[in-house]
Amino acid sequence: MIRASKLSLLLAGSALVLTAACNVQPAEKTRTGAVTGGLIGAVLGAATSDNKAQGAIKGAALGAAAGGVIGYSLDQQAAELREGLGDAATVTNTGDRLIVSMSQDILFATDSSALAPSIRDELRTVAVSLNKYPESTVQVVGHTDNTGDAGYNFDLSQRRAAAVSSELIASGVPSRRIQTIGRGEDQPVASNLTPEGRAQNRRVEIVILPTA
Repeated sequence: MIRASKLSLLLAGSALVLTAACNVQPAEKTRTGAVTGGLIGAVLGAATSDNKAQGAIKGAALGAAAGGVIGYSLDQQAAELREGLGDAATVTNTGDRLIVSMSQDILFATDSSALAPSIRDELRTVAVSLNKYPESTVQVVGHTDNTGDAGYNFDLSQRRAAAVSSELIASGVPSRRIQTIGRGEDQPVASNLTPEGRAQNRRVEIVILPTA
């Protein structure tokens, strides 16, 4: 068991490293990545080192650096996607992933899984970004509102997600990076009681998950 003096040193060392990471004033998500990486690194370093305090300090430093790099990359990719996609999508940076959300109303005609020709350029923009930042996996997730039969909605969400995945693959994204998922009506982001809410729930999300 770690004695109180060593535990205090461990925590103090980790805090110093994390404070240094925060004080460099990077973008918000980069800072979040550095802090999160530092915390994880401190815990792992302490757990795998004979000298718990030194292990925590070294682990925090390495983790903060790795987390900061990932956070910076996400910041850059998010900014480029927002510029390239404009009003066609919303791009959310959660700190550990990017979520590109596109309304199914601009992707597909009603009750159809055939992509609208007008949206293909935007999906190619996403594909270019994915190829520029190859250290990630991608989940393409289809969602619907709750209008109609739940089973049919689930199938439609899968077919629509598959159509988006196919367009990304056709634009050069390796298929091994992409997972296609249908959620149907199970994960609404707004109330299904209003037309506006149902429109928000009809969407395809392209979730970009860093792998390094």
